[in-house]
Amino acid sequence: MEEKKPDLWLVVAILGILIIGIVMVYSSSSIWSDYKFDDPWFYAKRQILFAAAGLVAMFVLSRIPYYVWHAHSKIILIICLVFLVLVLIPGVGMVRGGARSWIGVGMFSIQPSEFMKLGLILFLARFLSERQKRMNSFQQGFLPGLALILFPFALIMLQPDLGTGVVMVGTCLVMMFTAGARIAHFMWIAGAGVAGMIGLIASAPYRIQRITAFLHPWEDPLGAGFQIIQSLYAIGPGGLLGLGLGNSMQKFFYLPEPQTDFIFAVLAEELGFLGGVLVLGLFFILLWRGIRASLLAPDLFGSLLALGIVGMISIQVMINVSVVTGLIPVTGITLPLVSYGGSSLTLTLASLGLLLSVSRFSTK
Repeated sequence: MEEKKPDLWLVVAILGILIIGIVMVYSSSSIWSDYKFDDPWFYAKRQILFAAAGLVAMFVLSRIPYYVWHAHSKIILIICLVFLVLVLIPGVGMVRGGARSWIGVGMFSIQPSEFMKLGLILFLARFLSERQKRMNSFQQGFLPGLALILFPFALIMLQPDLGTGVVMVGTCLVMMFTAGARIAHFMWIAGAGVAGMIGLIASAPYRIQRITAFLHPWEDPLGAGFQIIQSLYAIGPGGLLGLGLGNSMQKFFYLPEPQTDFIFAVLAEELGFLGGVLVLGLFFILLWRGIRASLLAPDLFGSLLALGIVGMISIQVMINVSVVTGLIPVTGITLPLVSYGGSSLTLTLASLGLLLSVSRFSTK
């Protein structure tokens, strides 16, 4: 296969979002980090370090032919599953926000579920490319693929981390549909999926609180409804051009840890509607060029790998922005490349390195 240069549109979109993200992490976190750590640059410095590591990973992976990972996808998946089990062991996994989702490594921590998303995309791309002719069969194609998805999902739910699990399952189902799974098969599991989601929500009181807070946030403005109310208070005054970079009021201890899940609210407050459109426009370019790379990939493995990566990022963006703007209940999903977070940022950039590798072998 003939190698070409990586897609320049993709590179520009990725770097543009990443730079905006670093600036917004500093702007949104400076007050809180100065109060908590006596260093307004605490989160920003770590984000720059994570971004540097992620960019190195992205560059290296973009230079390695993507098809090399076909043979190694199984061992990668097994390693990711081992870490998902380890994080559930008391004393190994760290509990934050009620979820045992992190493993401490020195001064830093890693989130195995983030690695699992990429590991599963890699292996599922191989699995589906090898079974494409059987994907229209429920027993021989669809059911084994579904079992492959639901096992790591169950491990993630034991943490519990519903948001990450939903992103992972949604991404994999898109890959299965593209590989040839019949719509009728999805209809059969739709009812079971809805019933399962209701059961997962009902099994955890905090999830029920999120639903009620979404429907009636003002019934508990200082409790369950606090985050979404403060988020809308940030977005509203932003107007067309915003209050100016660094001039957010909601980051002054109103919006809890604004550098993570609700960073888009601070961005909209400081940079306004046009700032939000700029960021979403860059994500749209990423989506467009990612789909193009998938369509022009020389083989089905590359096509499904590119689709899975761009699908994972796009689903996460849609969920995060919908939460911040009050369209869906709070899920705990970060905004890719923008929100603060080591595992998420590094793995997203590494994933985009694989996407760039696929684009290098485009048939046009």
